[in-house]
Amino acid sequence: MNAPQTLEGWQVWDLVQRLGGQVRLVAGASGGAVTGWDMSAALQLGAALGVAPRVIAELLPAIEAVMVRKVNEQIGSGSLEGFNP
Repeated sequence: MNAPQTLEGWQVWDLVQRLGGQVRLVAGASGGAVTGWDMSAALQLGAALGVAPRVIAELLPAIEAVMVRKVNEQIGSGSLEGFNP
């Protein structure tokens, strides 16, 4: 249903899978939150993988928004054991 429909979509999805270590975090007394991916790193990694920068710029922000929302929901519910930004 939500699978990429184009080669470019698959390329960006592959890029997303590689961005695990490129997450921006904020921390405070009451815990932490994910604010998004390091887009400079994402663009550089995408370029190294041969993904067109325009494709990254078009598709990645929408995926990033969902990732941020879902990860922060998991942090708020306590389902990310060991997360401590």
